[in-house]
Amino acid sequence: QSTWVGEEVMSSLKELDKVAYVRFASVYRQFKDINELMNEVKTLFEHK
Repeated sequence: QSTWVGEEVMSSLKELDKVAYVRFASVYRQFKDINELMNEVKTLFEHK
């Protein structure tokens, strides 16, 4: 159930505030390095 909540928060943030989305995703998904972060940002802007 907590996974569902996290995914719902990310979905909402993606629409409302992309910076907040990336910040939340970096903690929630536990990015290991800058490449994982950059891949998330790239994906975010490819799916506008």
